[in-house]
Amino acid sequence: MSPRRRDADSTSTARTHRRAELLGIAAGIFAEQGYAATTIREVADAAGMLAGSLYYHFDSKESMADEILSTFLTELWESYDRILAANKGARETLEALIAASFTAIDAHRPAVVLYQNESKHLALSPRFAYLNESRSRFRDMWVGLLERGVREGAFRADLDVPLAYRFIRDTVWVAANWYAPGGRLSADMVAKQYLTMILEGIQPHPS
Repeated sequence: MSPRRRDADSTSTARTHRRAELLGIAAGIFAEQGYAATTIREVADAAGMLAGSLYYHFDSKESMADEILSTFLTELWESYDRILAANKGARETLEALIAASFTAIDAHRPAVVLYQNESKHLALSPRFAYLNESRSRFRDMWVGLLERGVREGAFRADLDVPLAYRFIRDTVWVAANWYAPGGRLSADMVAKQYLTMILEGIQPHPS
């Protein structure tokens, strides 16, 4: 490899790392004080750079939010799709999906908070239309799984599926507001505790 090519690769790698670092900083601020209340200058200040220099990496605050959310959702759906493709029973699939959800919270907590707090507003823009698509896909996945679990006898026959879906959705994802990566409880430990509480409510009663 020529010295010029090596230098170009090194510059590209450094820029990629810096871009990821800036997105992490922006995601943290968006999650803490809200997307609308955050300015480009605040992100630049937190990153120790001039606001004008931030535009070298991103053309707008909207671009940063877009990349934060799309990266999170792409990784989340990749993990969900692997689980669904395994064609396991409804209960085992539910357990795996909830574990994957907490893994996503652990890896992308600020992005999850941003999604929870801002997605409905952001989705009004055509650029963020995929947020509505993901929300519909998420609902269809969980409702379909719960209905299958009832048919299979894995979940209670009298289960109110729409209510159970809302309970799982809200119970799991609201954890992003208090969960601390690297804290006393790992994502796996929290997932196991949540599963115990959820499954005790939806599994069939002993005959």
